[in-house]
Amino acid sequence: MERNRSDEKSSGRLASGAAVKRPQITDALSRAFFEEWARVGYARLSLEKVAGAAGVGKAALYRRWSSKAEMASDLLSQVGIDLTRTADMGSLEADIDALLRAIRKVLRHRLIKRILVDLHAEMGREPALADAIRPFQVARREQANAFMDRAIARGELPQTVDRAAIADFLAAPLYWRLIVLGGKAGCEHIRRLARMIAAAAKASGDE
Repeated sequence: MERNRSDEKSSGRLASGAAVKRPQITDALSRAFFEEWARVGYARLSLEKVAGAAGVGKAALYRRWSSKAEMASDLLSQVGIDLTRTADMGSLEADIDALLRAIRKVLRHRLIKRILVDLHAEMGREPALADAIRPFQVARREQANAFMDRAIARGELPQTVDRAAIADFLAAPLYWRLIVLGGKAGCEHIRRLARMIAAAAKASGDE
């Protein structure tokens, strides 16, 4: 899991006497944080152990984040997960197939698949975590809207398609299969799922 470094690159020169936050230390802390989270879970995660695993003192960590919740929220909001818009594949089913493959790639990440279940369990106790993952939810819905807009333009979907339901249907089956059940999702499974979602999208617009 990689961070977006634009925040540090754009920060400019620090005021005289201020401690310099070196990007390589921030990156080391970020990697150690997610590794520790995946290993022990959020509730048992220790910032002291994170600092030790990163090879820095606690002061270096606390100069950047004042608490575990702040660190988690900040790093989650900067994680570089590839949720870029997929290209137009020429048909509704092909567009869904491509998007499912992109979602599968994310869910197969060795850290993401261990952290996600714990993250969803903790969100009720830490509202900041729920806020931090909202950009991912927005990105998924934007992707869903993009392929539905293309399908409507091609005449494959009615204007009345239930966009919210189909956006939810995209990620839920893969999440359940890969994360909750610990199963696999090969190419044939993705193709079948794409056909099912395409059929559901068409049916969702029926009056």
